[in-house]
Amino acid sequence: MQTVVLKTFDNYFSANITLGRLQHAGINCYLKDEYTVTIDPILSNAIGGIKLAVDVQEADKAMELLKQFEEEYMKAAVCPNCGRHEIILVPKQGAGNFITAILTWLFSSYAVPAENVYQCRHCGYESKTLPENTAEYN
Repeated sequence: MQTVVLKTFDNYFSANITLGRLQHAGINCYLKDEYTVTIDPILSNAIGGIKLAVDVQEADKAMELLKQFEEEYMKAAVCPNCGRHEIILVPKQGAGNFITAILTWLFSSYAVPAENVYQCRHCGYESKTLPENTAEYN
């Protein structure tokens, strides 16, 4: 079976949820480097994270499903400030990320990850975690 990597993950939970959803849809896929990253998360950046590998013949169908999953996930996010579904993941503005960029440039063999936040495109609200639509649970 010839495979192609469609997506990478930095944690076990997201990787397995996506894997399970694709397998439930009948896609032949598996996770590569799952155990290495789970046992030693520090190695995640060095080996490229947990990789979702899919059979080449099913790659287009799997990509469509991944796009659909992402859209569903983002629709679940509601800005607590203005109530819109316009949340995006962006690099956090500030001195920390500026210093990170300079250090990464100076020590090009050592990449420092930038801090990201979820931001509402409409009102500018920022959160470290994706805001959930709690109305669905009531």
